[in-house]
Amino acid sequence: MKRWSRLLTLWFIMGALYYILEGLWRIPKGGYANIVMLPIGGLCGIAVGGINQIPRFYRLPVLIQSLIGTGIVLAVEFAAGCVINLWLGLGIWDYSNLPFNVLGQISLPFALLWFAIMPLAIWLEDTLRWGFGWDGKRYGLGRIYIDLVTLN
Repeated sequence: MKRWSRLLTLWFIMGALYYILEGLWRIPKGGYANIVMLPIGGLCGIAVGGINQIPRFYRLPVLIQSLIGTGIVLAVEFAAGCVINLWLGLGIWDYSNLPFNVLGQISLPFALLWFAIMPLAIWLEDTLRWGFGWDGKRYGLGRIYIDLVTLN
């Protein structure tokens, strides 16, 4: 039960932050963040955080961790987009006007953005776990970006 309550807590926090980022991105352009982004973002957060609990993963260079995390987010967004936008026709997002898009659900420009954000997501999930006293250790956000740039 304790494991599920932790996962739910992380899912909600990471999802809420994903939803807020979505809003910060869309609102200045006259759009809005759809609440559907909260569970999608939460799933991305716990999926990336979950693999970051595996020693084989967190011992990899941050560059590789970020590539894997970006792949996870793109896979979740693609699957969710296919169901929400293409199958149900809700039209929450459409990247068909962006270069290198796949069915208008994911695109190269957003993949690059997710890659840039991924160290922040990994750090945040680790910091939440540490802050709640569940596990892990504290480290600085700058450290993970330095490790990304220096290929550590």
